Amino acid sequence: MSGVTYFDGSYSCPDRPNHQMATVTAPIRETVMSRFNIPSESVLRAREKVVLDHFHDEVRQAWDEVLATFPHPRYELIAPMAVHDGDQPVRGYYDETRTAFPDQDHEIIALRHSADAVIVEFWLLGTHLGPLGKIPPTGGRHRTRMTAYFVFDEHENLVTERIYFDQLTILRQLFAGLDKKKPGDLLTLGRAIAGALSMAGREPDPRLLDTTPPDLSV
Repeated sequence: MSGVTYFDGSYSCPDRPNHQMATVTAPIRETVMSRFNIPSESVLRAREKVVLDHFHDEVRQAWDEVLATFPHPRYELIAPMAVHDGDQPVRGYYDETRTAFPDQDHEIIALRHSADAVIVEFWLLGTHLGPLGKIPPTGGRHRTRMTAYFVFDEHENLVTERIYFDQLTILRQLFAGLDKKKPGDLLTLGRAIAGALSMAGREPDPRLLDTTPPDLSV
């Protein structure tokens, strides 16, 4: 999606059916964000539109439009403890995941708002038709429940998409479709397990380890 968020809290983005610009104007936010101060409805609606358009454009694999939802794209994947920060690393993440799951899609379960984030529970779906890192394609299909935090700064810019999920839930479904009685499938299973174990040995990104406790006295 091609969109711009302005410092006065307004947000401009193309309307999907006819690509005309639609603008949602929100009041100016306070410089210091408090976890107890939920923004106005207009701000929440503007955030929600950014997030829903982001989801929509990911399914279409319209990467330029997805990246336009961020001033600086950043994904944090908590399960593998990996960070993709910046245009090229994020494009590499898109390429890797859509090579593995070219039909990747989602089903939204619930959407909630907080002081600085839109929180989305959803099912991620896809068929494993290409290599996923060192895991060869299994042909299996997964449907995995996930939660994503779309974090906004004090100027209402989307700054991070932080995703929580269970990797074993995905792998279990992908491996389940292999017929252990067939030599070819058994070989694929062995290679897939070896690849998964190899990937599990990667060092976690220190940016996800070096956390600071919140100040709960404020």
